[in-house]
Amino acid sequence: MLKVLGKELVLGTEHVGSTAVPGLAAKPIVDMLVFVRSLDQAKNKISDLEALGYAFWEDNPDVTRLFFVKGLPPNGPRTHHIHIAEPSSNPDDKVLFRNYLRVHPDEAAVYLKLKLKLASQHTTDREEYTKAKTAYISSVLAKAKTNLNI
Repeated sequence: MLKVLGKELVLGTEHVGSTAVPGLAAKPIVDMLVFVRSLDQAKNKISDLEALGYAFWEDNPDVTRLFFVKGLPPNGPRTHHIHIAEPSSNPDDKVLFRNYLRVHPDEAAVYLKLKLKLASQHTTDREEYTKAKTAYISSVLAKAKTNLNI
């Protein structure tokens, strides 16, 4: 990723999502968050990432991020999600959520139970599954921010 985007553009990367929390059940998809100096400059690299097999979600409603998927049909299975954002767009909530679950296994267990329930309810609708987790994730982030005195 660094070779494609360039050292001058990338500020850092984080492994986020459920695969980043030890012991948490997850789909076999690695979520990576890439912090960049400029989203506009990162947009110039879309075709380079596509050449590596990452499909760009052009219709992403979140205009503060670029989102790529590796392994979309017919090139499946899905293996990676790449989220590219500037630090000012507050993408570090993904990192804060991950870190909170890592140090609070009781909360990770609650999240796991919710994920399994929602996965059975939304077996064919990934977006609804994700949307249904939003309130819970927001509540955990509020706890995490309180603990950090943010």
